[in-house]
Amino acid sequence: MSRRRALTTLSALGLLAMTLPGTANAARRREPFADALDAELGAIVRDAGQPLASLATLAVRDGNVVYEGHFGRRFIDPTSRVRDRPAQPTTLYRIASISKLVTTLGVLRLVEQGRLDLDADAGSYLGYALRNPHFPGAPVTLRMMLCHTSSLRDDGGYYWDERVDLRDVLLPGGTKHGQGAMWSSKAAPGAYFEYTNLSWGVIGTVLEKVTGERFDRLMQRLVLEPLGMQGGFSPADLPKERQGRIATLYRKRSNADDNAPWYFDGPWIPQVDDYSTSDPVPRASPGYVPGSNGTLFGPQGNLRATAADLGRVMRMLMAGGELDGKRFLSAARVDEMVSVQWRYAGPENGLADYGSAARRFNAWGLGCQHFMDVQGGDRLVDGGGFTAVGHLGDAWGLIGTFAFNRETKNGLLFLCGGTGFDPRTNPGIYSSYFRFEERILTALYQRALGGKPA
Repeated sequence: MSRRRALTTLSALGLLAMTLPGTANAARRREPFADALDAELGAIVRDAGQPLASLATLAVRDGNVVYEGHFGRRFIDPTSRVRDRPAQPTTLYRIASISKLVTTLGVLRLVEQGRLDLDADAGSYLGYALRNPHFPGAPVTLRMMLCHTSSLRDDGGYYWDERVDLRDVLLPGGTKHGQGAMWSSKAAPGAYFEYTNLSWGVIGTVLEKVTGERFDRLMQRLVLEPLGMQGGFSPADLPKERQGRIATLYRKRSNADDNAPWYFDGPWIPQVDDYSTSDPVPRASPGYVPGSNGTLFGPQGNLRATAADLGRVMRMLMAGGELDGKRFLSAARVDEMVSVQWRYAGPENGLADYGSAARRFNAWGLGCQHFMDVQGGDRLVDGGGFTAVGHLGDAWGLIGTFAFNRETKNGLLFLCGGTGFDPRTNPGIYSSYFRFEERILTALYQRALGGKPA
């Protein structure tokens, strides 16, 4: 029986989760640890008390992909398990804030082309003064926005449709400025870290302004196609075949708001990317003017990508900007990207906590987090010992981690397509992450990277 037919049979039998052995490429040698890791990750997905809708995982050791595993269902039919669809190597996920790291690559490519300066006043690109009204003498730069030190914050929102010009949000007196909640009064730009999504909409607008291209299409040309990635920021613009590979993200609660109740015994409820009855809706009309509102395309979180796509990004960064013999970024630019731009020194210079997650943010590069292995905070694996650079993702049911160490050229990533339980009820035991995240990361680390058990 073929693997595809076997997976279909499992679906027909109504099993909770289906597992595809940990390989995305038949030519890749299957490592001795793969069967045990498949079993361990599959058990996490099928955990009766903490089920996951789907899971994509990948591990890189010494610069090479040594494991890729896919589990669960990318689509869960509400009436018949026969129509369920398994998670596969070709499955595309909305990768949430891991998108920010990919957006950063677009910024840096334009810097290398001489079209952007990270330390220039960003208003010089936008065509209007980008100033925090509490600190009108301090310019806001791209470097600050990439490092979350721009003094922009999410209190006033971070997405508007194409009828809104972003200047009407950012400038006092604008029709969407309101009380100016998007600007912090705590500290001047450049002086204080506060994780934010809005700054990435501003970054997207800058990219559009200097190129004259829609952000999603610019990223396709500038980043995704050169790196050989399958996804995109606009599902409606993807080929039909790729649209059909996008994972629906699920939770066992409505997507009305973050306080909606969870129903452990209830159905899986689609949160985003359910295209079973209708096609993706275009994010902009043909009349959209690039440079007016880059929030439209979600630079902060709207990229769809496969685990293998992200593995290519990881390998490129590990190799100092080169992938498969082709130069994508200069080694010096990658060094700058992953160098520490901000480090937590106490409450006077930044907000290290993220909601109830203590010490989640301890250091930051350009569009990437430094995981400093803080016990009870950003520690990635049980027992510690794995410091890394990368990004986290958490939105609409997707929870994921992209993390690698440049010196060892070892890396881990996972994308979870939704939980059937409130993950806040089962926090981590050694970090500020959820317990199921710890289990996934530690399994990958110990089995695929040879990390020692705690």
